[in-house]
Amino acid sequence: IKQLLFDCDNTLVLSEEIAFQACAELANEILEKNGISDRYTGPELLKEFVGQNFRGMMVSLQKKYGFSLPDEEFDTYVDRELGKVVEMLEAQAQPCEGVLEELETLHKAHKYGLAVVSSSALSRVQASIRKVGMDQYFPADHVFSAASSLEKPTSKPDPAIYLHACKVIGVAPEECVAIEDSKSGAMAARNAKIPLIGYVGPYEDDAEKERMAQLLMEECGAVVVMRHWKQFPECLRKVEETVG
Repeated sequence: IKQLLFDCDNTLVLSEEIAFQACAELANEILEKNGISDRYTGPELLKEFVGQNFRGMMVSLQKKYGFSLPDEEFDTYVDRELGKVVEMLEAQAQPCEGVLEELETLHKAHKYGLAVVSSSALSRVQASIRKVGMDQYFPADHVFSAASSLEKPTSKPDPAIYLHACKVIGVAPEECVAIEDSKSGAMAARNAKIPLIGYVGPYEDDAEKERMAQLLMEECGAVVVMRHWKQFPECLRKVEETVG
């Protein structure tokens, strides 16, 4: 294993709840405009669309409710959402518990390359990692976004962003380990044939943690699932033994 590929939202940075609050306001505005009476709270949106970027979420909403937004209007909403989220993250983002210590250890050891591979827009990812002081651990050109780094924007579970990251860094997928907290992110890693460590730290209660741990292992093929970042060295060792 040469390279570690970290998801950002709710894997490195506790950003999903903050972001989905902003998403919900815009999603509700879109639903209202299209004569649909349903409304979402941030947590409801998070539960239904965790791991998808705003673009992916809007595509899912259009499918679910059978309406379509003109491209120009769609792009305007994407821009508005991004501005709103970046502003909120710059004010409120916090690191996932225990992750800074692990990144510091990895950074000092120089054994693995470190990169961020996210579905979120690049400016949002950069705002998140900068706010919590993680930007020092990731080379600027090794922060990848499915919404910004690809010729054609996409969202996980499409593996395109993982395959792009491997190509740019110059490693084969099997020489990497991905760390993901959501089904869509985990499936992207699986679809790219990258060994996976699941992470369930940010899920609120123990029942939800266990449900997600099971899903990440059984449906997404995670080699191992960690509940807290302090388990990372042991989990990485397990992956190296399994795939090594």
